[in-house]
Amino acid sequence: METLVWTGPKRMEMRQGDEPRITENEVLIKVEAAGICGSEIEGYLGHNSLRVPPLVMGHEFSGKVYEVGSGVDGFSQGQSVVVNPILSCGQCNQCRKGWPQLCAQRGIIGVHRPGAFAEFVSVPASSLHVIPDTLSPYRASLTEPLACSLRAARRAMQNHPFANVVVFGAGTIGLLSFLVAQILGAAKVIVVDTNEARLRTPANLGAYGTITPESGYIKKIKDAMGPSGIDVVIDAAGFQPTRTAAVELVNPGGTIMNIGLGIDDTVLPINHCIRSEINVLGSFSYNAQDFYDAIELLKAGKIDEEQWSEIRSLKEGDEAFQDLIHHRVQHAKIFLTP
Repeated sequence: METLVWTGPKRMEMRQGDEPRITENEVLIKVEAAGICGSEIEGYLGHNSLRVPPLVMGHEFSGKVYEVGSGVDGFSQGQSVVVNPILSCGQCNQCRKGWPQLCAQRGIIGVHRPGAFAEFVSVPASSLHVIPDTLSPYRASLTEPLACSLRAARRAMQNHPFANVVVFGAGTIGLLSFLVAQILGAAKVIVVDTNEARLRTPANLGAYGTITPESGYIKKIKDAMGPSGIDVVIDAAGFQPTRTAAVELVNPGGTIMNIGLGIDDTVLPINHCIRSEINVLGSFSYNAQDFYDAIELLKAGKIDEEQWSEIRSLKEGDEAFQDLIHHRVQHAKIFLTP
């Protein structure tokens, strides 16, 4: 089979390999679509220590069941499925609390074992979710990033019904966070991004406003939101300027949700956050309920990716990554298909 292999910083190549062999509790999936994630771009650049070359990436994917292990029940050849790529031990303290994404032994398909930038991928049967054949494989492949955004937006807005919301970042996670905030009943959502082309998508999808971070933009956002101010900021970028701006923007008693992993060390005015009782939260990925709810939203047609995504072949994978790192892409999401 053909695979797209990351061999080192800024290097990917097509290789021929054998189809994966499955154990009795695994299923072999014929990949139909796999999205490129922002974390994979960091891996491609060599900035992510979890990813070690040579590696077949790809953790946002859907496909069809091709072969079923001898110990697997409930799945049959030809079924359309989407895969939860997070693997957990099921026994540690975090797993017992229903937080498999925080498992001490956490593994991720496409990071700790070969992923879906290939014709076939083997996965544990417990990771599979059957989906209707009417759900396109590209839309189904949004389940994983949508689950991330859903968890972040839901937790951010939990104590702020009908909130005014600011989202930093118009990439996939920022866009999906904006769309989920709308679904959850946000009164107004303003999306901020340095890339004006990317801001066309939230503008077309009903954002109250879009803005680039130029001189005086904090005041412009506050003026646009009016006397109710901003109760929720979702930072899907994660850099010093966005984290500083979040504190400047949010109301006393409001919530700042950090989901962007742009940088690690960050200076924040913690005393101001304490005195204003600002909730500063982080959201890494999702639990089983978030993943299930994301599938349901996609099945219901609540998310439509066609305006902000494009499809390329697996053989164009290295070029796609190069285009992404050099900002030659207007769309937020690229799907690769074998």
